[in-house]
Amino acid sequence: MKIIVTGGTGYIGSHTVVELQQDGLEVVILDNLVNSNIEVLDGIEGITGIRPAFEKIDLTDRPATLDFFARHRDAKAVIHFAALKAVGESVAKPLEYYYNNLNALMNVLSGMRQYGVHNLVFSSSCTVYGQADVLPVTEQTPRHEAESPYGNTKVMSEDIIRDLMKVQSEMNSIALRYFNPIGAHPSALIGELPVGIPNNLIPYLTQTAAGIREQLSVFGDDYNTPDGSPLRDYIDVVDLAKAHVVAIHRLLEGRNKKNYEYFNIGTGHALSVLEIIQAFERATGVKVNYKIVGRRAGDIEKVWADTTFANNELGWSAKVPIEETLANAWRWQQRLGK
Repeated sequence: MKIIVTGGTGYIGSHTVVELQQDGLEVVILDNLVNSNIEVLDGIEGITGIRPAFEKIDLTDRPATLDFFARHRDAKAVIHFAALKAVGESVAKPLEYYYNNLNALMNVLSGMRQYGVHNLVFSSSCTVYGQADVLPVTEQTPRHEAESPYGNTKVMSEDIIRDLMKVQSEMNSIALRYFNPIGAHPSALIGELPVGIPNNLIPYLTQTAAGIREQLSVFGDDYNTPDGSPLRDYIDVVDLAKAHVVAIHRLLEGRNKKNYEYFNIGTGHALSVLEIIQAFERATGVKVNYKIVGRRAGDIEKVWADTTFANNELGWSAKVPIEETLANAWRWQQRLGK
C-alpha cells in the first residue's frame, strides 16, 4: 500500500517514513531538499533495510506536482510535511512563507483531487492556538490570531483543507497539531539536521554542548512562567511519527468520524526552556553554556496540550521520557561530530 510523504527527508518526515516502512507500508518521498539532505535516505535504509523511493520536486511547481500525482495515482494517502517552518525567519520573510507553504499545499490538494488520492494527513501546529487564554489547550480551544506568519500559514492551511473537504465528500483529512518535536531516532541514524544556524532549541543546545556554537541564547526570562522562560510541550519525534501511522490507518480503515478531523499531538506536560537545559545536563552529564537574552519576535509565552481526545480517539499517547529523548538527541549530535 503506497503512501506519499512530502518533505519526507526532513526531520519529522524522515522519522515518519521509518515508522511507515516498519509498519509494512510502501513510501514515496517528495522533497526539494531546501531544508534537508539526500543522505537522510541512507539513515532510513539503515534502520529499516528499505530505501524509500524519492523524487526531487518543488511543490510550488504546479505542473511538476500534478505530473507526479498522475504517475502515482495508485497511492492511498498523502502525509504533507513539506513547508518552511522557522518562526523567527517567517517574521523576517512573510511573503516567502505564504507563497511557499500555501502554494505547495494547494498544488498537493489539486493533485490528490485530480488523480483520486483521497486521504490526507496534514502536518499542523499548536501555533494555530496563538497565545491561548486557557491552558492546557484542547481541540475545542478557540484559535487565536497567530503570532507569526509561519503560524498563520498553518491556520490558513487548515482552513483550505476544511473547506475542500466540505465539497469533496470522497476525500478525508486529519490535521495533527504538533506541539514541540525534539530528539532523534534511538539508532542515531537520523535526527534533526538544520541547514546553517539552527532555529530550534535542541539542535542549538546540542551544538553548543559539542562546542560548535559558543553559547546558547535563552530568549527571555521575564515571561509569566515559574522561572521566567517560555513553557512548551516537548514531544519525542518518534512518538510523533507513530501518531502519523495511527492517523493513516484511521483514514484507510474508514474509522474517521467525519471527513475533516484534528488532534493535539503532545505529551500533556509543560517544560520551560531552562528546565530542558537542566534535563539535558542530567541526561548527558554535559554542561551547557547559555545566556539570557531578550525575547524573540513571534514566540508565545506558554502552551501545552490536553491530549485526552487524541489519547482516547486515536488510541495513541506519548511514551518516551524527556531524559531519554535528550540523550538520543545528544547521541545524534555526537554521531554528526563537529
